Amino acid sequence: MAKTSMVEREKKRARLNEKFREKRDKLKEAILNVNLSDEEKWDAIQKLQTLPRDSSITRRRNRCRLCGRSRAYNRLTGLCRIHMRSAVMNGLVPGMHKASW
Repeated sequence: MAKTSMVEREKKRARLNEKFREKRDKLKEAILNVNLSDEEKWDAIQKLQTLPRDSSITRRRNRCRLCGRSRAYNRLTGLCRIHMRSAVMNGLVPGMHKASW
């Protein structure tokens, strides 16, 4: 089980990302626009840097839906290896079964 503070921090990052997504996208688009002058690009860079650091999508971390574990995360199911194994053993994941040979 992950610390509650870490899970709450991820939730805060998700909220910040949703709040500033459009603004970040517009500023990044302005930075990459070849038709704008250097001063306008520089202003866009400065405004982008003033946004909260945690509003960036790259600051988020994938976590298990059940326990919040960040390591050994499976994108397909959204579970960590521990809960993935128990789900497979209980037959909750279609098409997957424990290997035996």
